[in-house]
Amino acid sequence: MSITTFNAFRNRNYRLFFAGQSISQIGTWMQRTAVSWVVYTITHSPLMLGITVFAAQFPSFLFSLLGGIASDRYNRYKVLLFTQVASMIQAVLMAVLIFTNHYVVWEILALSVILGVINAFDVPARQPMVHEMITNKEDLPNALALNSSMVNIARLVGPAFSGIVLVKFGAAMCFSINALSFVAVITSLLLMKLPPYVPATAKKKVALELAEGFVYLKSTPAISIIMLMLALTALLVLPYNTLLPVFAKVIFKGDAATYGYINSFIGLGAVCGSIFLASLKPGTDLKIVLLSNTIIFGAFLILFSHLSYFPLAMLVAVLTGFGMMSQTTIIMTIIQVNSDKKMRGRVMSYVAMAYFGMLPLGSLLIGAVSQWIGAPNAILCQGIVALVIAAVFSKYLRKDKMDKKNMAEIEESEEAVLEKN
Repeated sequence: MSITTFNAFRNRNYRLFFAGQSISQIGTWMQRTAVSWVVYTITHSPLMLGITVFAAQFPSFLFSLLGGIASDRYNRYKVLLFTQVASMIQAVLMAVLIFTNHYVVWEILALSVILGVINAFDVPARQPMVHEMITNKEDLPNALALNSSMVNIARLVGPAFSGIVLVKFGAAMCFSINALSFVAVITSLLLMKLPPYVPATAKKKVALELAEGFVYLKSTPAISIIMLMLALTALLVLPYNTLLPVFAKVIFKGDAATYGYINSFIGLGAVCGSIFLASLKPGTDLKIVLLSNTIIFGAFLILFSHLSYFPLAMLVAVLTGFGMMSQTTIIMTIIQVNSDKKMRGRVMSYVAMAYFGMLPLGSLLIGAVSQWIGAPNAILCQGIVALVIAAVFSKYLRKDKMDKKNMAEIEESEEAVLEKN
């Protein structure tokens, strides 16, 4: 690990943001784990697991464009503060619902829908606001990589902790801890000292701003092609985790703690991948790293799909998480670094659409397919699809490297001619 791994921490606002979000993300993963486990315990249906993910994430797809416009029009700091308070209220309502012990699945799904709407405004504001926290823009890729490590550390700790809490104290305690965790991120936001907000000089019609964002993406293939890859991966591969409760309960004959451990081992691999990404030297070709990690992701998903020996399966889960990490982290980094400042909120809203639109649809799809062919075969197919996506996009991802190689060869030949003359 090099000293450059933590360059972004030189920025006070980012240190506060990282600390607050780290605690909040652990609570978020505890809630996600608890929701899936409660629904599967009630229904014993892989399809209902897919519907649960759909309920939580599809509203983010529907409203993300409005969230992007809000991010570009208004003070992102205030938007983010509002979404964090709203998320805390949602977690409190979920805890109260479960504490009463008189709940049905549709009530859990309804509260998940509310959270999905909140996230539609949270993501387009939170991601670009990192730019405002970083004074030295050379630290931006490092900050984005550290963001990923923060999320993945939460994915490592949250599910494992959630599994233990589920067994010892029940789901209501998971939701209560999540609600309390938002105090940390709200406090960190209140302690920040950001540059004065400069409102947009002219506000256009919503439809026109949406159209401008679409035209910008269409004319910027460096962003749009990567976004297409994210959309396909989110639809066909990333929803593999929808079926993890089935593996915990049926394949590994375990309980809520087993489910938490599976998520945590995947999170451990993702943490390793995030630290690897944060340690890359400036100028590293991220597209090549993305291609390599997509291949790793697909290959180890295939291996994981039919393992029944838990310790070996967890080793493979770590490597799966390592490969999976790049699907969002590297893609987000490439998109944010290459997007225009004035378009950043809208670009992130289209990214949210690609992710939150395809992921819930993919969860429904994989839930239905697993009812037909079984969870192991469904994940086997997802691993194969990941390798196909890597093959299809390899030409584009390797293009910059080949272009640089060709330019170097041309320069060498020109120098040889000059020396000869």
